Amino acid sequence: MTDQDIILSIDLGTQSARAMLIDSQGTIRAKSKIDVVPYIAPEPGWAEKDPLAYWDDLCMACHDLWAKTDIPKEAIAGVSLTTQRDTVINVDRQGKPVRPAIVWLDRRRSENVQPVGGWWGLLFLLSGTRETVAHLQKECPINWIKAYQPEVWAQTHKYLFLSGYITYRLVGRFVDSIGNQIGFVPFDFRRHQWARPSDWKWIAAPVEPEQLPELISPTEILGEITPEAAADTGIPVGLPLIAAAADKQAEVMGSGALAPHIGAISYGTTATINTTHTRYVEPIPRVPPYPSAVPGSYSLEIQVYRGYWMISWFKHEFGWVEQLMAEQQGVEAEKLLDDLLKEAPAGSMGLTLQPYWSPGLRLPGPEAKGAIVGWGDVHTRAHFYRAIIEGLAYALRDGKERTERRTGVQITELRAAGGGSQSDGVMQITADVFGLPVSRPHSYEAAGLGAAIDAAVGLGLHGDFASAVSEMTHIRDTFEPNMANHRLYNELYRGVYTKLYRQLKPLYESIRSITGYPPRD
Repeated sequence: MTDQDIILSIDLGTQSARAMLIDSQGTIRAKSKIDVVPYIAPEPGWAEKDPLAYWDDLCMACHDLWAKTDIPKEAIAGVSLTTQRDTVINVDRQGKPVRPAIVWLDRRRSENVQPVGGWWGLLFLLSGTRETVAHLQKECPINWIKAYQPEVWAQTHKYLFLSGYITYRLVGRFVDSIGNQIGFVPFDFRRHQWARPSDWKWIAAPVEPEQLPELISPTEILGEITPEAAADTGIPVGLPLIAAAADKQAEVMGSGALAPHIGAISYGTTATINTTHTRYVEPIPRVPPYPSAVPGSYSLEIQVYRGYWMISWFKHEFGWVEQLMAEQQGVEAEKLLDDLLKEAPAGSMGLTLQPYWSPGLRLPGPEAKGAIVGWGDVHTRAHFYRAIIEGLAYALRDGKERTERRTGVQITELRAAGGGSQSDGVMQITADVFGLPVSRPHSYEAAGLGAAIDAAVGLGLHGDFASAVSEMTHIRDTFEPNMANHRLYNELYRGVYTKLYRQLKPLYESIRSITGYPPRD
């Protein structure tokens, strides 16, 4: 340990901006959290935010942090950054945004996009992935901007993820971490660099190579804090900004889940299960693994899109009682919803939920919808709420088993982070559904901690990731499975849940054909 063993870790999430001072033992010495406006919706389904607001959020978090600590800034060895994924910003030659950021939750689509043709098109047709590629093209913000706002694209000097934009504001360079390249850009997920010129991704996401930032590996220096950034944020001039990774990948690191037998569950807006591997393996055929927070490694991720968003959905649509009581008691409504879990037994009296509230690409297919089966006159709101939590756990267990089949590595331990992991009830249900112990990391700030670990290794505070993770991550508590509940869940999972999608898929297709929702690509 040196006199400078403190990392300033910045975490710009969807709901909040955080700034933390973390030492080389993984202790958060000071922290600031600023709640932020996630986005605005100028049109139905759109999600946008003024890029300058992200910078303001970061500045407020930093100044709030300085006000809360007496740790001298001279003790700070470097800065790390992690952000939400797949939020994109167009900037001009001066680095000024030319339109609002398109946030990852945005659902706009481009129509009449020219499909990928030639031998690539033939390959997609033969492999059964043509609809997947067409879906990607319509979801790609580049295609929408070029089709509907060509004047904006004409002004676009660089096309950046939020991480790249904030990095530019901090160090004055158009660079970004390899660990942040998750979204609709022509990135080679196997080689961890921009795709080769002949790759179909340049057709599907038609951006010029010079419009993309230089890529830097995690743990390497992105640049130094500029005088302008220092004046805005209070971060000392000249401190190095160390490349880290996007929030989910940083969260995996901060959970201590770097061995392939440890599954990292994130109960966030999108619920995920991740494992870290040193070889390229597609968790679902033709769906690539993401770059890990560890240079040269891969994060195999299976998502339940809008997974833990379902809790907010339930609270908004059915939890008015808890919201009213929470206001009266001065507590969070989620705490009262946690109590609601105790009012229904394990298995929710057979009520089984398939959490496909938003369609996927290949898991599930784009025709998928949510389903709840097994209703009876015994069921209440409590059963419904518990069925949501159980359904999410079933979907993540399905992801675990798919990963095991693809990699040949058994997942024997689980870590859980994200908002939902703070619920003891959710943690116990997860342990019971999986039949495995589930541990919470010592800090709720797993993403910020993971980014700090990248910085600690990059700055030489730890010699390698094994020692850094060993020193900086710790288990707070572990939930052991109730094996009687697990046997019940296992029967429901095998006998009901795993059969739902196959049985209902023809009906989903019929609904799609009749109503036009979700649109067919």
